[in-house]
Amino acid sequence: MDASSIFTIQSPSDFNSVALQVYRHQYTHNLVYQEFCNYLKKTPSNVSKVVAIPFLPIEFFKSKKVVATTKKPEILFTSSGTTGTMTSTHYVTDVSIYEESYLKAFTHFYGAVTDYCVLALLPSYLERQGSSLIYMADDLIKRSKHPESGFYLDTLDLLVQKLKELDQSNTKILLIGVSFALLDIVENYTLKLKNVIIMETGGMKGRRKEMIREELHDTLKEGFGVQKIHSEYGMTELLSQAYSKGDGIFETPPWMDVLIRDPEDALSYQSTGKTGGVNVIDLANINSCSFIATQDLGKKYDDDTFEVLGRFDHSDIRGCNLLVF
Repeated sequence: MDASSIFTIQSPSDFNSVALQVYRHQYTHNLVYQEFCNYLKKTPSNVSKVVAIPFLPIEFFKSKKVVATTKKPEILFTSSGTTGTMTSTHYVTDVSIYEESYLKAFTHFYGAVTDYCVLALLPSYLERQGSSLIYMADDLIKRSKHPESGFYLDTLDLLVQKLKELDQSNTKILLIGVSFALLDIVENYTLKLKNVIIMETGGMKGRRKEMIREELHDTLKEGFGVQKIHSEYGMTELLSQAYSKGDGIFETPPWMDVLIRDPEDALSYQSTGKTGGVNVIDLANINSCSFIATQDLGKKYDDDTFEVLGRFDHSDIRGCNLLVF
C-alpha cells in the first residue's frame, strides 16, 4: 500500500476510509498482527468499521518483529526502558515516512520550523542509541537553519544564557526538553521569558520522583516565567506525535487518532469524558502496525482532544511517556 494517501486526509470520512485500507493491508502483510486478529476472530471479512479494528498490545514490540513489509529496516528505533526490563524495537523500513509525519505535524500545529531557533535539552536520550525523539529533534534543529539551534547536555549555564539572549532579541524559540532536565533549570535559575515555547516530552528517566502533570507544569511555568507549558505525546512504537499547547490537552494530526478502551473490556470503548486505556491509530505506521493499545490511561473529549492521566499498574515506565499517578 502506498503511503501517499495518509498525509492527504482532510476529513473524518477520509480517515476512516484510509484506516480500513491500512487495516486490510496490515492484516495481509503483518503476520504477527494477522495472528492476533485471527485469535480475536476479527478479520477483513467482518471488520467494516474503525471501532471494530483490533488494537495490538504495545508489549508485542518487545518480543516480536512487528512489520508489514518484506523490506529491510532502514533504522531501528528502541525504547530506553529501565534496568532489567525488555525494551521495544520499532523496525522502520522507510524513514522518509517518519520525517514526513513529524514535519507535517509540526507545521500543522506550530508553523514553519524555519521560524524558530530550536534548542533541545534531552540528556538522557543523547546518551544512548536508537532514540526516535533524538532523530526528530536533530532534524528539526537542522531544518530550522538558525545558527544558535542545537543540543545541550550538561551545560545549563550556557543554555540559560542563550535563552536570555535570544529572548531579548525577540527570536522565536522552541525549547524541547525531558522533564527532569527542565526542572534542573528552574531549580537553579529564575527566568521571565516572553518568546519561548517550553515543550516537555515527559519522563523522569529514574532521575527524579514522578510528579502529577499539574504540579510539574505549575513548577515549570513559574520557573520559566511563561503562561503555558506545551507537551509532546509520542513513543518508540509510533511514527507520529500529538501535541498539547497547554493544560495537558492533546490534539492529533489528521492521520492520527485516539480511542479510549474500557479498562475491564479491551474490545469495548468508553464514552467521552470517561477514563480508560489509550488506543492509538497512527496511519504513518503503515509498514509496522497502525493500531496500538498502549498502557496509558486517558480520556477523550467531544472536540476530539484527549488527556493522558497516568498508566496502568504493573506497566513499565517508558522514557517517552508522560506521567504516572
